[in-house]
Amino acid sequence: MASAVAVGGRPARRRRSTSARSLSPASAFGLGVSMIWFSLLVLIPLSAIIVKAAGGGLSTFADVLTNPNTRSALILTVVSSLIITLINMVMGTIIAWVLVRDRFPGKGLLDLVIDIPFAMPTIVAGLVLLSLYGPESPIGVEVNSTRWAVLLAIAFVTLPFVVRTVQPVLEELETDVEDAAASLGATRFTTFRRVILPSLVPAIFAGAALSFARGISEYGALVLISGNLPRKTEVVSVRLFSFLEGGNTEAAAAVATIMLLIALLAIVALDVIQRRVARRG
Repeated sequence: MASAVAVGGRPARRRRSTSARSLSPASAFGLGVSMIWFSLLVLIPLSAIIVKAAGGGLSTFADVLTNPNTRSALILTVVSSLIITLINMVMGTIIAWVLVRDRFPGKGLLDLVIDIPFAMPTIVAGLVLLSLYGPESPIGVEVNSTRWAVLLAIAFVTLPFVVRTVQPVLEELETDVEDAAASLGATRFTTFRRVILPSLVPAIFAGAALSFARGISEYGALVLISGNLPRKTEVVSVRLFSFLEGGNTEAAAAVATIMLLIALLAIVALDVIQRRVARRG
């Protein structure tokens, strides 16, 4: 073991490794409680779903994926959620920018309204959308029982995610660097792309991951306005519910497991992309 180096006739203090420190009783108790709570809410239910799906063997997954109605619902749900996620990445960033950098009458009200999809029960959101865009629409736009209705409902419930992840980052950004870039002749677009955007990329993609995960799992906002037409507007959550109503719990568990894998793959893919984009700056 290397001895401590003397400086000025006094032995230098050894730096204690924080990784070698054991948890205090309070920290150990807190960690234990957290893991128990996390296991009860997340790990055990997820494990139960996977075990239930595995009980039917690979044939259950094969039957689910080859079923035309289920396959169509999977494609519609994933593609629609991906489209809305891409839109949210752009529009959510713009809305966050307006809320942070601009001053206008009604700004506080707009900032409050953004959170309505968080607070409103999704079945109520579906009723609101059906009243506005369904039969006898007061604005003359009827999209119920079409794929436009699926996109609209997913967009409504996922709107706040990117806004609320980007907004705090924008509020913490100092404007001195932007002023320096402008003084050196950089255009506003160049300043945004080279100075501001790299700081926002992690928040944008974090919001996108949440938006996509919420989109593929949505039920309440879709069940009324989409019409639930097989191979046309039926989404995965409605299809899964139909399996449960029919007593086919293994097929329902298989669909849930597939959606879990899709969500995990999407989150990992978005994380990899944001790291590469942030690195390139």
